[in-house]
Parts: sequence; C-alpha cells; structure tokens
Amino acid sequence: MKLGIITPVVTRLPRAHARWEAAAGIAEIERIVGEAERLGYHHVTCSEHVAVPVPIAERRGGTYWDPLAVFGYLAARTTTIRFATFVLVLGYHHPLEIVKRYGTLDTVSVGRLVLGVGVGSLEEEFTLLDADFADRGAKGDDAIRALRASFGNEQPEYHGTYYSFADVLVRPAGVQSPPPIWIGGRTARSLRRAVELGDAWAPFGLGVDELRALLAEAAPRDVVLQPEPPVDPIGDPDRTRAAVASLRDSGATILNLRFVHHSCDHYCEQLAAMRALADDETGSPAAS
Repeated sequence: MKLGIITPVVTRLPRAHARWEAAAGIAEIERIVGEAERLGYHHVTCSEHVAVPVPIAERRGGTYWDPLAVFGYLAARTTTIRFATFVLVLGYHHPLEIVKRYGTLDTVSVGRLVLGVGVGSLEEEFTLLDADFADRGAKGDDAIRALRASFGNEQPEYHGTYYSFADVLVRPAGVQSPPPIWIGGRTARSLRRAVELGDAWAPFGLGVDELRALLAEAAPRDVVLQPEPPVDPIGDPDRTRAAVASLRDSGATILNLRFVHHSCDHYCEQLAAMRALADDETGSPAAS
C-alpha cells in the first residue's frame, strides 16, 4: 500500500487536533511534509471549505487552509511527494476554473497533483456561495467529465448537461492529462461515481463492515482509506499493525494516515516509526 498523510495544522477538527497545532504555521507544515517526502510517503493532503457558519464550525471545525496556496508553497520546497486535494467541492467552482488553477499547480509541481473531489454536503455553505445544492450530484458528475476532457488540454472542448465550452484557451492546463481523480464521499453513489468517473474512492466516516459491504458491490481501481482512531506506531505498534491490516483486508491500496501526536517533533517521529513498521510488514520499502 502507498502511505500518505492527512496533513496536520491545515485542517483542525473539534476534539480531533493536537493542542500544538493551534500555534503552528507554515514552518511546521513544511518540516512535516519535507520529512514525509524524505521517508518516501506518497502524498500529503489539504481540504477545502470557504466559509463555515459559526454554529456548524463547532461540529466540523472552522480552520481550513486553502489547498492551492498551501500546495503552491510546498511545491517549491519538495520534489517528489504528491499533493492531494482532499477534497475540492465541485459545486463551488466551474470546471475550467479548476483546470486553470490546479493545472497551474500541476505545472509548477511537475505533475504531482492528485485531484480529490466531492459533491459536498454543507448546504449552508452552498447557500453562502450561491451554489446549487439540490443538483450537486448530477452537476458534480458532469463536472468530473468536463475535468477529464480538459486537464492537460490547452484548447478543451466539452458539451454536457450542465457545462459546455469550446473555442477557448486554458494555458497552462497541467502536465497530467488528467491527474489521478479521487472521489470522496461515504455513500454507494460516491463509490459508483469513483468506478465510473474516477481513479480512486476515498471514503470517510465508514466502519470496516460498511466498507466491506460497499466494496463487495463495486471495485474501483484504487481505494484510499484512513484508520480511525488515529494510529500510534511509537506508543502502540501492535494496534497500528492491526489497524493497517484491517484496512488492507478491506481493500485499501492507499492509506491516508492520522497519527497520535503531541508536537511537531513527535509527529515527525511518528512518520519515521510508521514507515519502519510498514517496511517490516512487507519486507521491503512500502510503495511510494
């Protein structure tokens, strides 16, 4: 399995982040991502919310660094690790806007973008952004088709139900044509979307039994899973091995890892311990 991390600091969820993250900034993010790259991790993530209503932030959190700015900075300071938007909300953007902005990132990073997308679930944010919530599923499917037709194509053409364009230039449009597209979600519909339109399914908030039941019905190319609760390869290596084995047996080909961590130093130590544990399990360095 490939190993990636849910990047700390850039997203802080209530009761799920460490205290040190509140005062941390780009220096700590850069150090962690640099260490992950040195150890051969496949990717780091950054999620998207634009404006979370205060009452909802008490449940979902209110800190969401913008993926484009974060990854643009990190692209200049790394050479191999990939940058996964986990996830962009399709309904907040026109597909050509995504192609221009993230195609530029793909060009700057020399083909290291992973485009994680979802249809979204926060109706209040859709309303704030004057985006259509009711049709977000069908519109999201059309947007993915438009993205596949447009990434890496400086003169894209697409004619769909919601989006239609031709005789336009989008330059740069990215190195990859298209980049890997991960589909986020937690429903059978999101899994079908991943099989039909994406390269991987990246669900969240599902138990092992739910995952196995859904994946028994459909088989995407890749399955991106994250252990819950966060793993602790230093403090509890046996439970960490068991959690990873369970996800592998459930169909995971890529892991999005969260760690128990109490400081930036501790996080970097956990990265190294997890890498060593994964290498011991496979008998060779884990795929990157």
